[in-house]
Amino acid sequence: MAFVRRLVTGSSQILIPWAVMDRYPEIDPFATGMLDVGDGDLVYWETSGNPAGTPVVVLHGGPGSGSTPGGRRTWDPAKYLIVQLDQRNCGHSTPPASDPATDLSSNTTHALIADLEQLRRHLGVDRWVVWGGSWGCTLALAYAEQYPERVRALILVSVTMTRRSDVRWLYHETGRYLPAEWHAFRDGVPESERDGDLVAAYDRMLNHSGDVEVQARAAELWCAWEDAAVSLEPGWRPSERYRDPGFRMQFARIVAHYFSNGAWLEEGQLLRDAGRLAGIPGVLIHGRFDVGGPVDVPWLLAQAWPDARLEVVGSAGHQGSAETTRLLLEAAAQFADAP
Repeated sequence: MAFVRRLVTGSSQILIPWAVMDRYPEIDPFATGMLDVGDGDLVYWETSGNPAGTPVVVLHGGPGSGSTPGGRRTWDPAKYLIVQLDQRNCGHSTPPASDPATDLSSNTTHALIADLEQLRRHLGVDRWVVWGGSWGCTLALAYAEQYPERVRALILVSVTMTRRSDVRWLYHETGRYLPAEWHAFRDGVPESERDGDLVAAYDRMLNHSGDVEVQARAAELWCAWEDAAVSLEPGWRPSERYRDPGFRMQFARIVAHYFSNGAWLEEGQLLRDAGRLAGIPGVLIHGRFDVGGPVDVPWLLAQAWPDARLEVVGSAGHQGSAETTRLLLEAAAQFADAP
């Protein structure tokens, strides 16, 4: 007899085998494609799992980090149709931001929302579960608030809302915990800009300088700070992805582009419009020791969205932990048969 644990959700119970608390084995996509979304952009997508299963769209972080094969391993491949995509100008999508000359002006939050709707229609999906991690949470919330009728449920991990105040916290105030690393980040901008908005200064170097050497150095410093900002978390190791100059350029350029523009959202917009999520069940999973993304972000969201359940992981930061994974797998199992 297999051992099971009970997951109570409202008035019902779901029995989950203990073995499911491990992530699912690696699988390959059964279909891939390049979606022409206009503006000269092609967005890469792939599907895996069960073609007739509950659709879930997996929204990666960054912005600009791209999807990974590991993103498939949260979802029961017998029950889910797993949809992944590389958001504009990253991963396999073209043109790539890793090319310093690629123009990012058509890459905005509103464009990404439109891309998701186009992909949903292209795949013949009516409604899907939406998963977001880090920046992917902001995109998931913005999409769900615009198209609530297309969302079965939301699962958000390391929750962000990308308010200008949140961006300020990550790239300025978090430096009080890591003064040496932050000063190195600050000193990477021209001396005349060091007391101003560092994100705007890096955006100018990365996306408007026209100097490849300036861009490369700015990308290196930006990613060094990104790595440092999570370095206080249990089990931290330097990111292997940041060793790749192409990835650094892609990632830093897109993040600076988005964050210097407040993600093209009104300040506090996602919290203000959380009432549009009424009736959509959600799970918010967040590490108590997420230094760069304080836990008040998901807490405030949960107050404004009664259908959401907040799970604060006391042993985790932004990158999560084994407990984060357990809660994520539970949430995925909960919504596998979402109506």
